[in-house]
Amino acid sequence: MKIAQIAPLIESVPPKLYGGTERIVSYLTEELVALGHDVTLFASADSRTSARLVPCAEHALRLNPAVEDALPHHLLMLDQVRRRAGEFDVLHFHIDMLHMPLLADLDVASVTTLHGRQDLPDLQPFYAVFGEAPLVSISNDQRRPLPFAKWLATIYHGLPRNLLPPGHGGGGYLAFLGRISPEKRPDRAIDIAARTGLPLKIAAKVDKADQPYWQQVIEPMVRAHPNVEFVGEVDERQKAAFLGDAIALLFPIAWPEPFGLVMIEAMACGTPVVGFRCGSVPEVIDHGVSGFIVDTVDAAVDAVRRSGTLDRRRVRQAFEQRFSARRMASDYVALYRRLVGIEAAKLLPVRLIDDRRIGALA
Repeated sequence: MKIAQIAPLIESVPPKLYGGTERIVSYLTEELVALGHDVTLFASADSRTSARLVPCAEHALRLNPAVEDALPHHLLMLDQVRRRAGEFDVLHFHIDMLHMPLLADLDVASVTTLHGRQDLPDLQPFYAVFGEAPLVSISNDQRRPLPFAKWLATIYHGLPRNLLPPGHGGGGYLAFLGRISPEKRPDRAIDIAARTGLPLKIAAKVDKADQPYWQQVIEPMVRAHPNVEFVGEVDERQKAAFLGDAIALLFPIAWPEPFGLVMIEAMACGTPVVGFRCGSVPEVIDHGVSGFIVDTVDAAVDAVRRSGTLDRRRVRQAFEQRFSARRMASDYVALYRRLVGIEAAKLLPVRLIDDRRIGALA
């Protein structure tokens, strides 16, 4: 199949440091090429891919100090997609909603994977108008605010099997990986570490919007707890050691997390996840196998103390069985074939296959 992947321009594909959506677009693109498909990637020029690259910005926008507004760059990319749409069997968008007004005029199958939260009040009236746009969710929980939208499948993220090797957890510390923000609750992670008496390493980026939260809340907590170390952002090579040497990953979120890529990154390293019962967490973690699902800090403290009872080989097996990039790509290919073979208006809603996953396979 001739497939176009349309990525955000905020980060390169894959990103050099933080960037979950662009990382998934990279893994999917490379697996589709490996499966023999003709793939074109619309992304920033500093992206690295075995697909055909259409450069739509000179550099990833977040790392370009000359860029003040990302919107014009994305609209220019969409103009390229519009002019070249007839070259493809399927257009796969990863840029939320910017392209929605174009879809009715494009004579080609398309699908949009929504990577962000969908519980924001402005989204309901938007999708009430663009309710026929074919959508993919990355967890079943992500769908809840928009039950009327045209969800065709839930397809969980996946990682290349050889990306992050299993570790042994010998570092003797707890890990927090991701982004410093109120909804990610790094303050909870610090509290949990303090109450268990274990060191905590925080590898995270701090966006401009979250600088006040970092300066007023988290940085003082880090300074006040000698067992807490702020590492900053880590790259893929550093991430393998950071997660693989950890006793457990703390995922103490307080928001409807659409997926939580860091959970399966930890699982790939054989590292158990202690996650709070929000968003996708109950869908990703197999309680008592790949980690523990908790509701309170007290329960998280107890779960950390029990993490050593989990078999790290089984944690890794849970990743291989459910969250490989090959499985993700195969699910998307099955969906692409449905989109190409059946008119969008005749697509039937997919049924729940099991209690955690709505698959792309009919």
